[in-house]
Amino acid sequence: MPKPQETAVYTHGHHESALRSHRQRTAANSAAYLLGSLKPHMKILDIGCGPGTITADLAALVPDGHVTGVDHAAGVLEPAREVAAERGLTNVDFAVADVHALDYPDNTFCVVHAHQVLQHVGDPVQALREMVRVTKPGGFIAARDGDYAVMTWYPLVPGLDDWLELYRRVARANGGEPDAGRRLKSWAMQAGLNDITSTSSTWTFQTPDERTWWSGLWADRTVQSSYARIATEGGHATTGQLHAIADAWREWGKQDDGWFAVLHGEILCRKPA
Repeated sequence: MPKPQETAVYTHGHHESALRSHRQRTAANSAAYLLGSLKPHMKILDIGCGPGTITADLAALVPDGHVTGVDHAAGVLEPAREVAAERGLTNVDFAVADVHALDYPDNTFCVVHAHQVLQHVGDPVQALREMVRVTKPGGFIAARDGDYAVMTWYPLVPGLDDWLELYRRVARANGGEPDAGRRLKSWAMQAGLNDITSTSSTWTFQTPDERTWWSGLWADRTVQSSYARIATEGGHATTGQLHAIADAWREWGKQDDGWFAVLHGEILCRKPA
């Protein structure tokens, strides 16, 4: 097996505020671009599975196949197993893995999927090469990542511009690329793929419940998660500045006309047969 060239470092960490977001992700709201290519018999690798909600959805969609969910953080796998057990799924398992050096033989899976992973890894092209390696000829490599630079919102609450500038700076200092969505097609080409369908989709938060949820998890994440530690220890922000950004998030969440859109880039690639 190839040695990992870089290590995946998850800027958000696995604080409750991050997992609060992950648990709302489904195959429908996070992998719709892939679903039309799935067949009941398929064997799928779900990279960066987190608490397993997308993984479980994929398992339900391939009842005659199997899904393996992997994550770099061992601590999130038990909650993922619990999700699968609660849904009565028997065609899914979970393991620790580094996307830069996957511990699976060549040509193992029909589909290799990664949601919000490539923005956090040290070498996304190497990660995609590994995803290609473990995909069967004729199979699919699928990835979806946000693009922070084009996230947009209203009203223009003072402090959210500071949040965006700080997040992008911290993510890059941590070895990631927060504007990954626009780069996915280029990274796939550099990884040797040429049958690439590149699309985009959005999450939008605008109802009172959506605003409360989205603003609350970002306010908490800004001051309580490992992102807060990285920001302060790296000299990117003071604790006071982080609290001011958290307050801005809460203020935005209270606005009746509040609206926030998150753009994602997507790639669906076919490995040559």
